[in-house]
Amino acid sequence: MPEKRATLPASILASIRARKTRGSVAHSPHDRAAGILVASYNVHKCVGVDGRFDPGRIAQVIREIGADIIALQEADTRFGERRGLLDLAWMERETGLCPVPISGVTKAHGWHGNVVFFREGAVRDVHQLKLPGLEPRGALIAELDLTGGQTFRVIAAHLGLLNRSRHQQARMILEILSAREEHPTVLMGDLNEWRLGDRSSLNTLSTVFGLPSAVPSFPSRLPVLALDRIMANRPGLIDRVETHDTSLSRLASDHLPIKAMVRIGALANGAVG
Repeated sequence: MPEKRATLPASILASIRARKTRGSVAHSPHDRAAGILVASYNVHKCVGVDGRFDPGRIAQVIREIGADIIALQEADTRFGERRGLLDLAWMERETGLCPVPISGVTKAHGWHGNVVFFREGAVRDVHQLKLPGLEPRGALIAELDLTGGQTFRVIAAHLGLLNRSRHQQARMILEILSAREEHPTVLMGDLNEWRLGDRSSLNTLSTVFGLPSAVPSFPSRLPVLALDRIMANRPGLIDRVETHDTSLSRLASDHLPIKAMVRIGALANGAVG
């Protein structure tokens, strides 16, 4: 009798098998003496998988994560006046996170829906990048002077749905980066790229950031696609990337947040770990 072949991709099968144990790992506060916790979260305009608009749930998930720096995507309304959807005063009071300031907008939290929140340090420089493509997309490049004296660069991006646009957008990010002073840098966001191989826009980014870990984060209820990524420009700068998988994060958005620890030693020494 011929061997029966699996009809589902391995990533989907693995996600189905793991569904009963999801969220069983305790998410305890991280040791800030050991590193900086960074995270990326597509908040889906604060609309959960139940179809309900609830910014409070998103804020609670952000508090659960406990990140020192977090990049959000779709944190503003997409059209019109680009109004911010979160309660920034609550965010600062309950999480200690403040948004990186941007210019040229009045009611939006971020730039083309991208916002970076940080806990400690000071903002040295911010660059708002309008990305090419058919859709209105952008990236936010923020350089932070941390309390330990190190400069750390964060690139928050939400790339397009079209493959051609993603390649153009990746090239523009690298062009801007090459014209700036070199610093330890993390690129994170919803890159909308699940492909590997020659057609993947990750190959373009890999010349600076290497190939990122593939951690399935979408859809949040049964994650099979690694659309969200955290990438570093230096080997050893970040530890293992993982999802923040809780009962609330599965409901609050169609994406799970992802997170990683930035090693303090790599920042301080300016060297790989």
